[in-house]
Amino acid sequence: MNIFNEIKQQYTMGGVTEKLIYWNVALFVIPFAVLGILSLFGIDFSFSKYISLSSNPADLLWKPWSIISYAFFHIGFLHIIFNLIILYFVGRLFLTFFTQKQQLSLYLLGGIFAGFIYILSYLLFPALINKNAELVGASGAVMTIMFGVATYAPHMQVRLPLIGNIKLWHIAMFYLIIDLISLSTANTGGHIAHLGGALFGFLFSSQLKKGTDITKWFSGFLDYCTNLFSAKKTTPFRKVHKNESYSKPKPVVKDKSQQQIDEILDKISKSGYESLTKEEKEFLFRAGKE
Repeated sequence: MNIFNEIKQQYTMGGVTEKLIYWNVALFVIPFAVLGILSLFGIDFSFSKYISLSSNPADLLWKPWSIISYAFFHIGFLHIIFNLIILYFVGRLFLTFFTQKQQLSLYLLGGIFAGFIYILSYLLFPALINKNAELVGASGAVMTIMFGVATYAPHMQVRLPLIGNIKLWHIAMFYLIIDLISLSTANTGGHIAHLGGALFGFLFSSQLKKGTDITKWFSGFLDYCTNLFSAKKTTPFRKVHKNESYSKPKPVVKDKSQQQIDEILDKISKSGYESLTKEEKEFLFRAGKE
């Protein structure tokens, strides 16, 4: 099976967690590949300054997209690997209690909130954060997901290698303490963004327990955008003359292959793509190529 077809299939069948991981990986690999090619021609292009979030709020005037783009780019291999491992771990736990739409909305809103906290910290503590500091990385958004589920189900048991069972809130508290201790290091702004993401995740679950979903309006906005860009063009209105000889078409009877496809898709909707057997995955892939 072609590796690109396999990746496409995994992306299509994957949930929001998997799609977020694919987006982060693609936006890490592609820019580095392009910059590597440009360097062969002696072209030195500073890509990061266009997608990173500057600590100087005035920079938002010429790159307003950076308030969210920074949360999808990384500066190094270890940086992205660590973030995506944590995202995969907490993302699957999050979906135990919440919907995929809530996860996507929380990731994006958490990244935006963490970004504004980062900029605000520059205004409040200019001596701690360099005026021209740049922020990149999904850590703030990942912390939002982590604290969202840890606040909602703090006593959920998680089994870690070499450690054993541990409560979810213990893991969240560990990362919180690390960020607090690291505020005096060179990456002060980054750790403040982590804390901002953690705060938004806490607010999300705290308000949800009271009956208010603070991401609902954003989920509605995403639905509107999805419908706007995926809506099919309609044909112009034409007057149709009634044909007396017209007969109502007979219902189409699905063949055995289509019925099997429907059964597999139902299984995916209920249990996820990973629940499929090897034969079912291969059958679905072959059907998609026909």
